[in-house]
Amino acid sequence: MLDLKNILNNPQDVSNALLTRGYELDLSFIEDKAQERKKIIQKKEQLAGDKNIISDSFRTVSSDEEKEKLMNQSKKIDDEVQLLKSSLEKLEDVLNDHLLHIPNLPHPSCPIGDSDKDNSLIEKVNEPKGANTKEHTDILESIQMISFEEGVKITQSRFVVLKDKVASLHRALINFMLSSHVKKKYIEHNVPYICNSASLIGTGQLPKFEEDLFKISNSNLYLIPTAEVPLTNIYRDMILSIKDLPIMMTAHTPCFRSEAGSYGLDTKGIIRQHQFEKVELVQIVHPNHSQQALEDITLQARSILDELELPYQIVELCTGDLGFSSQKTYDLEVWFPSQNKYREISSCSNFGDFQSRRLNIKFKEDKKKNFVHTLNGSGLAVGRTLAALVENCFDGKQIIIPSVLHKYLDFKTIELS
Repeated sequence: MLDLKNILNNPQDVSNALLTRGYELDLSFIEDKAQERKKIIQKKEQLAGDKNIISDSFRTVSSDEEKEKLMNQSKKIDDEVQLLKSSLEKLEDVLNDHLLHIPNLPHPSCPIGDSDKDNSLIEKVNEPKGANTKEHTDILESIQMISFEEGVKITQSRFVVLKDKVASLHRALINFMLSSHVKKKYIEHNVPYICNSASLIGTGQLPKFEEDLFKISNSNLYLIPTAEVPLTNIYRDMILSIKDLPIMMTAHTPCFRSEAGSYGLDTKGIIRQHQFEKVELVQIVHPNHSQQALEDITLQARSILDELELPYQIVELCTGDLGFSSQKTYDLEVWFPSQNKYREISSCSNFGDFQSRRLNIKFKEDKKKNFVHTLNGSGLAVGRTLAALVENCFDGKQIIIPSVLHKYLDFKTIELS
């Protein structure tokens, strides 16, 4: 959530920054509601002053008639204050709901653009090699270690069953990723896969993106779209000591997304599923350190691709392609030979204080309380890593398992029969 004071004090700067990401700020609505709010608060303060005068007068009067008159005046003020409190609560609900739909301000260093075509390529790593153009789906179906039909039978389309050595390889990737992150001082967590609406409001998925979530009927509970939600919400409504920072967390979870609006995209393979697994990296840091923390998270996610020796590129997202809550994002895109293109496998973002304002996470420094900065990154999306590994490590006869995974498996290749 944006700082209301910043919007009111710098309306044109905020409006112009949001326009770079394609969002038109309704300044008149915000200013009108803020002015209404100010008038109600001023009226409440005036009535509080009037009541203090009555209280002082009550001590000096002696007749019962005068006391009763003052008591009636005091009761009338109490009734007016209650009406004002009710009006203020309703007004703040309307204003807060409006603010919850406004995206984050882009960081000044973000490239300005309208879509992913305007993103900035930072670096390419491990140039693609080999001539394999066979899709991971075809490779894995030929050895009967993946079944989309069984996924449909059990659930519906965009669910999949992995089997035998491919299921083991999937598990090995998870273990490898978690072990790598723990070595870098990320604390491993095991978190709920279901969260309440307050948690999703806090990290920015609600109210704007409810159609992308799987909701549990007759409840305010949802299946998590990413471990970012439960991990960050651990610290909701907390005041941290500066000594607690930085907080570095990692977790492996399934992720559930309805993929609303993506009909017809990536219908083949395991690139875009309703259920997939991901290892997440989350940091909660001092505001002065968040930009460096973004570089560190991105480097940590990159290290997984480096050790797997997969070709990838690093891209900085332009203002028009930023996620709703992000102020600055780097995407890691891995090479898919069958598609002859790079596809996103990790998104690493600095949210500034956008989430912490919604979550009310602060830290205390020099007797002052300030909002922390939050960050997250995929380290990595497991299914996409598996698919990329299969395509890049297939030599026409077998899938050659990268050496860093050998200690997690009892095989080094997956042969095509």
